[in-house]
Amino acid sequence: MAMNYNAKDEVDGGPPCAPGGTAKNRRPDNTAFKQQRLPAWQPILTAGTVLPTFFIIGLIFIPIGIGIFVTSNNIREIEIDYTGTDPSSPCNKCLSPNVTPCICTINFTLEQSFEGNVFMYYGLSNFYQNHRRYVKSRDDSQLNGDPSALLNPSKECEPYRRNEDKPIAPCGAIANSMFNDTLDLFLVGNESDPTPIHLIKKGIAWWTDKNVKFRNPPGADIPLEERFKGTTKPVNWVKPVYMLDPNEDNSGFINEDFIVWMRTAALPTFRKLYRLIERKSDLHPTLPAGRYYLNITYNYPVHSFDGRKRMILSTISWMGGKNPFLGIAYIAIGSISFLLGVVLLVINHKYRNSSNTADITI
Repeated sequence: MAMNYNAKDEVDGGPPCAPGGTAKNRRPDNTAFKQQRLPAWQPILTAGTVLPTFFIIGLIFIPIGIGIFVTSNNIREIEIDYTGTDPSSPCNKCLSPNVTPCICTINFTLEQSFEGNVFMYYGLSNFYQNHRRYVKSRDDSQLNGDPSALLNPSKECEPYRRNEDKPIAPCGAIANSMFNDTLDLFLVGNESDPTPIHLIKKGIAWWTDKNVKFRNPPGADIPLEERFKGTTKPVNWVKPVYMLDPNEDNSGFINEDFIVWMRTAALPTFRKLYRLIERKSDLHPTLPAGRYYLNITYNYPVHSFDGRKRMILSTISWMGGKNPFLGIAYIAIGSISFLLGVVLLVINHKYRNSSNTADITI
């Protein structure tokens, strides 16, 4: 049986229905929400509201940017590259695999004193800690002290999951590639009696990492070596994890050098906190200007992937370490806003008396 076609049904969105059936209607309900009749506020952009906004942004951002930029430039920082690729470098001899262990010394001079607490970092370049497989190559349950994960690490750790038929602790590529150079700093007061700078190795890791994410296997009354019984060290490590530090409060999975390394970097050139140098007296600078030397136990190979190693000494300010980008960004945004305000002010002054409509002549 043929059905009559009604154009109104198509307009309303409802298909034709059988005789005697209930009419279908897809038209939205006649409500304020569905018909978009809710009260709304829409700003009216005029020269009187837009121009002051541009000028206010410029007047606020430019002084803030200058203050941040000056503060960043007042931070003292020095970098010492000790990769050894330069034939004249004292560490060039350490590139040979036959020289083990290798110790080299680099002399440098601080032109200005470092006031306040000083932070020592090690820096690596061309090292991609952000590779997906590298980042996943760890077992967080094992690092949190779970006994079952200690003896049966996650498969994500492959190929650094087991060695010599024993589970590796800590497993994974991140732990296996842990930075292991040793850096010692000396002040050269006179040639016969250099003064060692006291380097603090605790307090360099995040509190949440040290006290929440990383825990040794349970058993406070059991020696740390016994708690790691049945496991073996990572392939590239010289000693097992329970011998990272003579102090058990800083050994095993809670060793702070290890914790700092396990927090992977986002970029291939990065720095990680190595030691702290605390200020002892307000009357004397932490690191006075003068001659120093850096004693390096060269263990970590970077020449095979064209990487570079460096040591950084830096002070900090209320905004953190040395980074001029934030100040430059504030100055740039403030200057652009102020310039736009001036341009729009000139345009408004020139055309404000003009008619909004143009005469059309034929």
